[in-house]
Amino acid sequence: MSITEKDVLHVAELARLELTAREKEIYTVQLKRILGYVEKLSELGTDGVRPTTHTVPPRTAYREDRVLPSLPSEEALSNAPSSDRGCFKVPKIIE
Repeated sequence: MSITEKDVLHVAELARLELTAREKEIYTVQLKRILGYVEKLSELGTDGVRPTTHTVPPRTAYREDRVLPSLPSEEALSNAPSSDRGCFKVPKIIE
């Protein structure tokens, strides 16, 4: 697949980016190189290779649940820009 400047402009529009003429040229060349590399990788024989999601086995660190005292409301709200009756006060965002 060949990337054109039109493709770069389409992606930039989707990402809400404004590109200069120079950036359009640079990104077109870079994306062509990236896709060329991916095409080269697709030539590798991968028959019999199991799909891998991790390069090393995942390890989950578990800890015992313990009941601890809660943070006092005053301390939790101490850095809040605004609070009211022990709660964080945030601006209304629904119109």
